[in-house]
Amino acid sequence: MFAKLFTLVAASAMVAGVFSTPLPSGKGLVSRDSSHSFDNWGGISSMSGFDNFYGSDNFMGSSFSQTIVTEQEQETVCHSQSIEIIQQRLLVIQEMAKRIISEQICEVETQTITFEQFHASLGSFSDDLRRKSSHQVGYDSGISSHFGDIMNSDGSLSNNDLGFSGHDLGSQSVIVGGSNWNDQSSPSSVDAAYGATQDALQ
Repeated sequence: MFAKLFTLVAASAMVAGVFSTPLPSGKGLVSRDSSHSFDNWGGISSMSGFDNFYGSDNFMGSSFSQTIVTEQEQETVCHSQSIEIIQQRLLVIQEMAKRIISEQICEVETQTITFEQFHASLGSFSDDLRRKSSHQVGYDSGISSHFGDIMNSDGSLSNNDLGFSGHDLGSQSVIVGGSNWNDQSSPSSVDAAYGATQDALQ
């Protein structure tokens, strides 16, 4: 049932033939990540191996290359839904993140560091949406396909290894088309939209 969340914003056809091509990287932007190890931070055992997921120089997971998976039969495009429908589903994801962190981590320090990593990683998508990163707007289909695997059939959280790490992010990128982005007018209108949200946060 959870996988259905992703089909409400983007529709994709069955794969007739799949191939991948590396996305050229770089718009000359400097990464906000710097080398900073959290392995065994503060002597806390639950922090052991923390850096293995993204790397000590990629705390927020924003440094990755996209390999685009092309579905030859039909392009993946957005399909507008009611904004309340979108907000509902994003709230589900938000509360699931809270549940995972609070139920499956007991050390409050590890909870804090892990949440801040998640928050920063998700926040980097803002740069993609505003075309200020080297990434095209889309998602990793391989990783997102595991959404339904985070819960057991009885409603409890699963604790099995899903078989990937942050180093796999972007290796099965699906680029979503169909937006109203216009190279001439959208940079200013999107910056205005972003600015309005920042005003609301004051």
